[in-house]
Amino acid sequence: MSKPKKFDKIVNIKNKKASYQFEFIDTYIAGMVLKGTEIKSIREGKVSLTEAFCVFIRGELFVRQMHIAPYSMAASYNHEAIRDRKLLLNKKELEKLQTKSAEKGLTMIPVRIFINDRGLAKMEIALGRGKKLHDKREDLKEKDAKREIQRMAFN
Repeated sequence: MSKPKKFDKIVNIKNKKASYQFEFIDTYIAGMVLKGTEIKSIREGKVSLTEAFCVFIRGELFVRQMHIAPYSMAASYNHEAIRDRKLLLNKKELEKLQTKSAEKGLTMIPVRIFINDRGLAKMEIALGRGKKLHDKREDLKEKDAKREIQRMAFN
């Protein structure tokens, strides 16, 4: 038997604005349907999730506005940078997400992309509700307070 492949480079691309703008209610991990050179660009870390969002089209879950930069080493068989990419979840999870996302004020946000131990690209999706301005201010105050406590502990 051959040895299992071990992926040296750890890929963990996060949507940093998502936690600031949304309050996460529930999270899911979904597989992604990718074309040939997209996985190579993901392994290089050339992905942007800042404007991405998830939407149901004919009962299937897709991510829109996710930018995966074209692979630099590919010649003519490169992929489109921005296109709808299908996400793979169980049927129960899809039904649960579809009913919850139909509620007013709830959206599905891609939080991070990572590569699992088998070398497959996965996306973490969060079901979230938009934060109000005062919620964002409270989060910033809490973050500053934690930072001050850590400074005091090191001094």
